[in-house]
Amino acid sequence: MLTTRNKRESLDSVARMLKWIIGTIWSELAMRLSNLADYAVVTMSAAARHCGGGRTSAAELASETGLPVPTVQKVVSKLSAAGLLRSTRGAGGGLQLARPAAAISLADIVEAVEGPIALTSCIEGGGECAVERNCAVKPHWPLVNSALRGALAGISLVQLARTPTDEPVQAPVAHEQEVA
Repeated sequence: MLTTRNKRESLDSVARMLKWIIGTIWSELAMRLSNLADYAVVTMSAAARHCGGGRTSAAELASETGLPVPTVQKVVSKLSAAGLLRSTRGAGGGLQLARPAAAISLADIVEAVEGPIALTSCIEGGGECAVERNCAVKPHWPLVNSALRGALAGISLVQLARTPTDEPVQAPVAHEQEVA
């Protein structure tokens, strides 16, 4: 029978393991955003700085970011489909944020071009894993995935749109859950 102390030690052990896994993913495996996700973040940051409440164009965003116009158009299409940008045609038309920059997170932008954040195929549910039957880590991946998504969701477009002379983005504070 597990005592409260044994449960606490077990939870502490799992927490240490999860911290190690997250550290390994980010540092040793050099997990990176795709180029398209990176371009989407850069484009949305420029849109937030450039248009505020007004409108801009894909050509203006391309000029500001240094990205090719066709790349910006592709990114804008995905961001518009995800409801992050609004496109208006015709005279006086253009692009603008679909909602306030404070209400758009880094997770929103990444998911607009990449789909749901899923670190492993077992999180997605559709992929096959060669070690799935014997995997002791599988039950923990949802927590790890949730922590990563939470970290990305904790950074707003307002923070990302700051100019280099502004203060750098502060990482969200992680809170460990207490379980009795």
